[in-house]
Amino acid sequence: MAINPPIDATKTPAWALLQQHFNDLQAEGINLRRWFDVDPERTSKLSFEAGDLHFDLSKNLIKPETLQLFAQLAKDVKLDERIEQMFTGAHINNTEDRAVLHTALRRPDSDKGQLMVDGQDVVKDVRDTLERIYAFADKVRSGEWKGVTGKRITTVVNIGIGGSDLGPNMAYEALKPYADAGISARYISNIDPNDLAEKTRDLDPETTMFIVVSKTFSTLETLTNAREARAWLLDQLQAKGAIDGSDASRAEAVQRHFIAVSTALDRVEAFGIDPQNAFGFWNWVGGRYSVDSAVGTSLVIVFGPQRFEEFLQGFNAIDTYYRATPFERNVVALMGLMNVWYVNFFGAHSHAVLPYDQYLHRFPAYLQQLTMESNGKSVRWDGTPVTSQTGEIFWGEPGTNGQHAFYQLIHQGTRLIPADFIAFANTPNPAKDGDQDVHELFLANYFAQTKALAFGKTAEEVRAEGTPEAIVPARVFTGNRPTTSIFGQALTPYALGELIALYEHITLTEGTVWGIDSFDQWGVELGKKLAQEITPAISQDDAALATQDQSTKALIDFYRSHRH
Repeated sequence: MAINPPIDATKTPAWALLQQHFNDLQAEGINLRRWFDVDPERTSKLSFEAGDLHFDLSKNLIKPETLQLFAQLAKDVKLDERIEQMFTGAHINNTEDRAVLHTALRRPDSDKGQLMVDGQDVVKDVRDTLERIYAFADKVRSGEWKGVTGKRITTVVNIGIGGSDLGPNMAYEALKPYADAGISARYISNIDPNDLAEKTRDLDPETTMFIVVSKTFSTLETLTNAREARAWLLDQLQAKGAIDGSDASRAEAVQRHFIAVSTALDRVEAFGIDPQNAFGFWNWVGGRYSVDSAVGTSLVIVFGPQRFEEFLQGFNAIDTYYRATPFERNVVALMGLMNVWYVNFFGAHSHAVLPYDQYLHRFPAYLQQLTMESNGKSVRWDGTPVTSQTGEIFWGEPGTNGQHAFYQLIHQGTRLIPADFIAFANTPNPAKDGDQDVHELFLANYFAQTKALAFGKTAEEVRAEGTPEAIVPARVFTGNRPTTSIFGQALTPYALGELIALYEHITLTEGTVWGIDSFDQWGVELGKKLAQEITPAISQDDAALATQDQSTKALIDFYRSHRH
C-alpha cells in the first residue's frame, strides 16, 4: 500500500475553524466555572467509556462543539486512513521501510490467517512465539527449570535498555500484587557500572536468571551489561564452589542462568546461551511498543501466562475501540487531538501524567520514551519540514507525592500544563487509619486536585476566609488549568494493557496531525556513534583526543587528571 505524503494540517479547513474557535474562546474569556454553570449537562457531554475505563474531559479548555472540530481535523488529515494502514501492515515507518504492527502482538489466537504481511501470517507468528514463552515460563514458575546447582529460580534480572527496559520494568512495578510464584524481577539498563553492582549486590547466583533483551544482540549498553553479569555469575558460583571453573562447568552455568530475547541466534549462541532459549520479535515492533512482545518475558515468568494474556486483552480492547469508533465520540483519538489543541493553539510545552496509584510510579517515565521518542521530530514523513510545533515534554510523579513537589507550578505558575489524572476505585492493599478508609482519603486528593485546578479560588473567596489583604493575591488560584480524569475499577493486567494502548494511539493521532513518522528514532543515533568514536580518546589514544573539539578535549583532560 502506497503511503501518501502527509497533509499539512495547518492548511485544512478544520484548522482554520479551530483557530477561529480558539479566538472566540479567548474573546469570550475561558471560564470553567461559568461553562459548568450554564451547561448542567457539560460533564455528561464530555465523559466517555472505553474498555472498562471512564474518561472525564469536562475540566479541559474545550466546549462540546470543540470535539466536533477535533473530529473534523481528524478527517481532514485522514487519520482513519493512517489507522487502517497501521492495523493492516502498510509500511508507515517509511524511513526504515517497515510495517508498524504492535497491535498484532495482542490479537487473539482466533485471528490467525487474517493478517498476512510481507508473506507472513503475522498473528500465527506472534502466537507461536507466545506459546514457546509460556511453556518456558511454566517450567521456571513450577521449579522444573533449575539453576546449575539444582535450586529453583527466584529472581529474574532483565538486561535491556530503552523499550527493552522501560516497558517491562514499568509493568512489573504496576502489577506486583499479581506475582504469585515466589519469583521477583530486577531490571538493569544503565551502562553505568553502579546499576549492575546495586542490582546484583544481594542476589544468590544459584537462584538468579538473566534475560538479555536485544533484538540484534549488539546493543552496546545491553551487551556490555550482559558480559558483566556473566562474569559476576561465574565468579560468584566459583567462589561458592558451585562450579569448578572448567570450561564445561562455566558453559553449563551460562546455559542454566541466561536466556535471550533476540533474533540474532548466532550471536546468542556465541555468548553461551542455548538458541532454544531465545525468543524473538520482529522488525515491525518498535522498542517502545514492545512490552507486549517477547520483551515482556520477565513479566510472563513472574505473573504467569494467564495474567499476560489478560494484559494482551486489555491492549486489544482499546485497539478495537480506537479502530472502530467514530472520531466524534472516540475518546482515544479525541485525547490526542486535544493535546494538539494545547500544543498548537495554547502554546503548551509539556504534559503531566499524574497517577494516583503508587504501583504506576514508573508510568510517566515509560510515557516519556513512548511519546517523546515518537513525536520529537522536526521533519515530516516525506522529509519536508514540519509546519507547526510538535511533541510535548511528558513528565509526572504519583499523587500525592507530586502535590508536595511540583503542583505549585501547575496551580499558580505562568505556564499552562495540561495534566492527566489516573486513579482506580479499588486497591489491593486496603487500610484503615482509625475509622478512616485510607484509600478514600487518597482518592479525595485525586478529586480535589482536578477541582482546584479547574475552578480555582477568587480574591473574594480568599478575603471571606479572613485573609489579610496584603497576602490575598498570593492565595488566589486562577483556575482554568486543564485536566483529564481517567478512572478505572482496579489496576489489573487488563487495565494496564488498556492504559498503554491508550497512550500508544494518542501518540499516533498527534503524529498524524503533525505529519511525522512516529515510529523511527534517528535522533538517538548521533550521540551513540560519537560515544564510540570518543571512547578511545578518553584513556589512551592521544591522536584521537587531538581530533576533538576544544570543549570535549578540555572535559576529557579534566577526567584524565582526576581519575584515580
